[in-house]
Amino acid sequence: MPANLSPEDVMPAPSPAISLQDLVDRAAVFDVVLNYATGVDRRDWALYRSIFADEVDFDFSTWRGVKMTMRADDWVAEVKDTLACFDATQHNMTNPVITLDGDRATIVVHMIAHHYFGGEMQKLGGYYTDRLVRTEAGWKIAACQLVITWEEGDRALFERARAAGPRPRVDVGTAGI
Repeated sequence: MPANLSPEDVMPAPSPAISLQDLVDRAAVFDVVLNYATGVDRRDWALYRSIFADEVDFDFSTWRGVKMTMRADDWVAEVKDTLACFDATQHNMTNPVITLDGDRATIVVHMIAHHYFGGEMQKLGGYYTDRLVRTEAGWKIAACQLVITWEEGDRALFERARAAGPRPRVDVGTAGI
């Protein structure tokens, strides 16, 4: 160590103490986001519904111009009507940044979503910012914002898939239709 530096100059400051409950809450919050992706990709609409509070503020204005408060059951039905029409989807959620504040949490995750239909693919990239609340049934999304930062493929693929109607998949058959 150079003579003019003390150990305090080169050692990082200790991190604030993180409690076991903080770690449990962080894992549970990230699980909710992972269940978002798993629910839509596996067409497990009960799992997908289970992650939301009864009413949710949705801001998908960078994708569809949608910014509204909606009953979670109605949102799930709309997503099902759209995504069950694809041959397959894959939503990847990475790099979670979680902020806890008692019974509230915010998570920001990067996302890439692949949508396959009839040999074509449409891809989206960006990030979600979700606000969650702790309930007796666990953490639930109360607000969901999607920000699209890039896109590949033809956005009209969504319309073509929806016009074809719900489709069985190799991995889940007709489940989720």
